[in-house]
This record gives sequence, structure tokens and C-alpha cells, in this order.
Amino acid sequence: MEKTPPPDTREATDSEAIAESATEPERFSLIFDRHWDAIHRYVVRRLGPEVAEDVSAETFVVAFRARARYDLTRPDARPWLFGIATNLIGEHRRVERRRQRALARADAEWMTLPFDESSDARVTAQRLGPRIASALTRLSAAERDLLLLIAWADLTYDEAAQALELPLGTVRSRLHRVRGKLRRAFGGTDPSRLQEEFA
Repeated sequence: MEKTPPPDTREATDSEAIAESATEPERFSLIFDRHWDAIHRYVVRRLGPEVAEDVSAETFVVAFRARARYDLTRPDARPWLFGIATNLIGEHRRVERRRQRALARADAEWMTLPFDESSDARVTAQRLGPRIASALTRLSAAERDLLLLIAWADLTYDEAAQALELPLGTVRSRLHRVRGKLRRAFGGTDPSRLQEEFA
């Protein structure tokens, strides 16, 4: 009697789940489950909590509808999803600009957490927040998208290039220019820990 092979317990990659969703649409829920939190956090940081739920949900609706065009050679769908989210954020530029202006005007003392040694770095970052927000408002939309995909979405240069559908060389040169602008805005100092701002 022939033995049946043991079931495959390996979890599907994003590209495998997307491919399987062509005939089993419910398989796309794996993509949602894996990436909702990261996409939602990114959208909250860009647009604020008021519209983040809708924009994040729309990101996955758009992705589901476009899944037949997904490049299955890419096992990780994060860059693709962040690219969709960035495009949708682009439709809400006024909301983002208002949020950044408000953050730029924000008093650095808004936080009410008690101070201790462990909060020293956070308070320092908090004081930089309005200055960083002000600097971000002076970047073009394309520059801001690239910088924040790397700083807040934690994408690599290659992943940012995939998300924005740009050549890797363009990403590198654009990011170099953006960092130069930020250094100038901060008097020659590169504001580190940008990704910790506005959490």
C-alpha cells in the first residue's frame, strides 16, 4: 500500500498566496493578515488616524483587484503594497500637507510622559519633530514618498525602487539629494532617527 506524503506545512510566500488566489480568492487573506499592520502604521504616519483605516483598506482592495498583474518572481509583496498605498496617499496630498504643517507648528512639549533616562532619546526626537515636519513640507511629493518609504516603511533601496517603479539608480540619486536638503535644513546635521518621528 502506497503511503500518502505528509502535508506541506511550509507557509506560502506572498507570491505563492497571490498565485493561488487566482483560483482560490480567499488565499489573498494571507497577504492582508501579514501586511495590514505595517501598511496601516505607515498610512497613519502619513495622513493621520482619521483617514488611515479607509486608505489602508483601499490599498488591499486595489491589490486584490490587481493581483493578476503581480510579478510572481517577487516573493515579498511589501514593496508592491507600499507602492499602492503611496499612490493612494497621493490622492490625499492636502490631508498630508495639513498634517505636516500642524506637526511643524506643534509645541515640542505636547508629550506628557514622565521623564526618566529611558525617555531621553524620545524627548530629543520629539523636539526635532516640528523641525522635521517643516523640512518635509519643503520636499516635493516624489522626494517625500521616497524618503518616507525608506524611513517609515523600512524598505530597502531596491524595495523602494519596486514600490515607486523607478530604476535603482534614480532612487539612490534622488535620496542623496533629499538627504542633502535635510542636512541643510538642519544646519549641516543629518537628523537621524527620522523613522521614530510622529509615532
